[in-house]
Amino acid sequence: SITMASEAVAVLLLVFLSGSTFGIKLEGNGYTDVLIAINPVVPENPLLIERIKEMMSNASSVLFTATEDKFYFEEITILVPPNWSQGGYGRTKTETYEKENRAYGDQPYTLQYGQCGSESRYIHLTTKFILDDELIKLYGPRDKVLVHEWAHLRWGVYDEFDDGQPFYKGAHSDIQATRCSLELDGKIVNRINHTNCTHIDPNNKIYTQDCVFLADSEQWENTASLMSYPSLHKVTRFCSNKTHNSEAPNAQNRMCDNRDVMDVIFTSSVDAKANVQPLKGPHPVPRFTVMQRGQRVVCLVLDVSGSMRGSRILQQQQAASLFLTTIVEDHSYVGIVTFTKDAKTLKPLTVIHGEESRTQLVRYLPSEANGGTDICKGLKKGFEELRKDNGNTMGDEIILLTDGESELNCASEVKESGAIVNTIALGPSANKELKMLSEISGGKYFYASENLDQTELVNVFASLTTTNGDLTHQTILLDSSGMKGKGILNGTVSVDHTIGNKTTFLVLHESQSPEDIEIKSPSGQIYDFIDFQHSSISKMHSLVIQGTAETGEWTYTIKNTLSDQYITITITSCAVSDAIPPVTVKAHMSQQSIDGSKPMLVYAEVNQKGVPVILADVMATLKSDSGDQYQLQLLDNGAGADAFRNDGIYSRYFTTSKNGRYNLKVKVQRKNKSKNNGQVRLKRHSVAPYVPGYVIKGKVVMNPPKPPVSEDDLQADVGSFTRTAIGESFSVSLPPGVPPPNFPPNKITDLNAEIEEDKVMLTWTAPGEDMDQGTADSYEIRVSMDLEALRGSFSGAHLMNTSDIRPLEAGSTEEYSFLSSYIINAEPETVMFFAVRSCDKDSLMSDMSNVAKATKIVPFVPTTTTPTISQYPSPNLNVLTLAPIFDKHRYLTVFQNVVIPSRDFLSQIGLLKRVC
Repeated sequence: SITMASEAVAVLLLVFLSGSTFGIKLEGNGYTDVLIAINPVVPENPLLIERIKEMMSNASSVLFTATEDKFYFEEITILVPPNWSQGGYGRTKTETYEKENRAYGDQPYTLQYGQCGSESRYIHLTTKFILDDELIKLYGPRDKVLVHEWAHLRWGVYDEFDDGQPFYKGAHSDIQATRCSLELDGKIVNRINHTNCTHIDPNNKIYTQDCVFLADSEQWENTASLMSYPSLHKVTRFCSNKTHNSEAPNAQNRMCDNRDVMDVIFTSSVDAKANVQPLKGPHPVPRFTVMQRGQRVVCLVLDVSGSMRGSRILQQQQAASLFLTTIVEDHSYVGIVTFTKDAKTLKPLTVIHGEESRTQLVRYLPSEANGGTDICKGLKKGFEELRKDNGNTMGDEIILLTDGESELNCASEVKESGAIVNTIALGPSANKELKMLSEISGGKYFYASENLDQTELVNVFASLTTTNGDLTHQTILLDSSGMKGKGILNGTVSVDHTIGNKTTFLVLHESQSPEDIEIKSPSGQIYDFIDFQHSSISKMHSLVIQGTAETGEWTYTIKNTLSDQYITITITSCAVSDAIPPVTVKAHMSQQSIDGSKPMLVYAEVNQKGVPVILADVMATLKSDSGDQYQLQLLDNGAGADAFRNDGIYSRYFTTSKNGRYNLKVKVQRKNKSKNNGQVRLKRHSVAPYVPGYVIKGKVVMNPPKPPVSEDDLQADVGSFTRTAIGESFSVSLPPGVPPPNFPPNKITDLNAEIEEDKVMLTWTAPGEDMDQGTADSYEIRVSMDLEALRGSFSGAHLMNTSDIRPLEAGSTEEYSFLSSYIINAEPETVMFFAVRSCDKDSLMSDMSNVAKATKIVPFVPTTTTPTISQYPSPNLNVLTLAPIFDKHRYLTVFQNVVIPSRDFLSQIGLLKRVC
């Protein structure tokens, strides 16, 4: 799949490459299960299909050449919208679609926020990029742009250009354009008059923003790199160890420890272990299949064996009721199957077409449990029911819930069915092989404890949504909480301006109804017990706010009088209108299973209409099947686990290595109502580089400017809001006899260095005792004038005195300045490289930080304001003339033989320290 790993997603208005439900596979030298999903809002256009096939076929050849005859595209599926009717399309699995990201316009990009070498989420291409040849001028040929983005997606490499730092000072004091490789020829010209640029910033001695590097249209054959200039005809390679520019201030060097792209691909990426050898002879042409997504067809396969008696069957009934009444989409088909040692259909497939059909399905949910357990019997009956709509199960869906451990001998049938099987393990005894059924079918796996006050099972069912790309019709989980015992459950939830339709408050209890329920709107309107609908069988009280719920803070208060009863509340809502996409949250782990040898990462993606939402409070709760609970505040600070600051992706390391199954819940809040807080802002990275122009046979030829993006698409005030997201469950399994590891502090990734005169100023984000949690014990800072020497032997570089630094808590900003003879004795214009390691109390050292570069600059002093010394009488001066002037580099030089004047005198004329 082009989106790796897990989700098959696409984007609004556009064509988008994503991972299929199974994920991209490498079979031999060829990639299979590559999915290109066209969003349902795209009008039917047969030319679009042909252009996609042409792009991917040509990209396969580009990929083959760039990877030295090792990789190509073998099997590609094009997923067309359900409303397309001109082709004989096959039925595919239920795919979900991402929202558009209008902040990027038509610029191709990859949603990338993992570590170097990690797979990314998806590639986003617009229909205009596919169909409009004028955009080739701005971004380059489609096939090469696709390979550029594929490298982000599949191999986790990063861009080798940088619009924020287009120029830098090289180790030999020469000004270079940020690119790879340095063999790429071109000119640095003025953006306005296109002449050779002469505007140099006197403070940093590099070109100003008025200057731009234009590559020569003719380069040497097989020049690198596709991650820097895919638009150039003769750029056909990635940078290797022979061509890599390790000095350039780009994301590839920062994120990947200054390693070249080929090194990451073949030693660190998901394909490194395959040890693929070059293919002898030409590669096969890609095979294409055009498929169509149908309506959602889902069968609930529910365990009613004896172990489900009591609270478990009630939990199942309540959670499934929420799914049927609130979550499953209109026009979906839903059936209900139960199983013990045998299986039976309680309700055949029924189309959802209003409240009555939903209520009717709820009436068929089981409320009694008895007998043994045969999970495969239940699955087979579910497949039987799914076949009744069109004769097969391809693309249909099963939601399997069980607490039992019966033998699973039907894996081959699950795989061959073509159906997606989502599995829910209820309680600690549920079969641990359920996860395997989800993996082989492209479904999701969840673990939920049987603690009734935790709302875990309800949350799982609330997360089982699909979307055709239009998020305005999807139910959104705002909040859920619970308590056990006598007392009052209260709290607040924010209803923001993007939601408010079908806002529902669902109160669940175990035996006796709460004594009182009160919901209070922002304007003070009270909804109490009599306003709720009550089901005595499923023990549920529900309130649906009529019309559009008020924007602002809603409060709830529930009074429980029984000491041994649980009470929970779940709040959901939908978009306020078809025209306003809601704020959404997605949560997931970096891996679904791990042996404890390295930490996992927790991710939460917060956005509105695809544009990142920043400055939110994001709290992740991870709970194991043994009852251990961990809370982590996720950060969007561009440090530690977080790749980019203010990109709406909130991250943190999870360092616990206790065996067990874990579930993941993320709650996101914004409480500050200030207009400038909680805004949606643009953060571009992992994009196809815009080409401002070329040098063609010595002549500067400029391209049209990049199409502007509307200010409305760059930011939108979302105000206060509340969201809750549930991620797939994951497992930690340490090998027998292996103790849990101790983790070192995380690698510092945002080290920055500046030198002012002889003073060095370093800033970075503090790591923790264990990765990004706690407080490190000490720092080790080193400096070198040789980048490769520093990278090759950190301990051999010059050591700075850090004895007076006391590390701050993880996530804090560290600022450190110092004077050093190493710096003072260096010549002006010397480029220096700095790196940091941190140490914990157990003497575990972090990896070396990113390398920060700084140049020793002599401050600029304008000549027009510097008088000659002869203008000033002084008893301490015995000299004919002292004439400070600036050479062509604006370095201060002094001519004539002089006696150095006193410090007071030099202070008077502003030359102290500059002459001495």
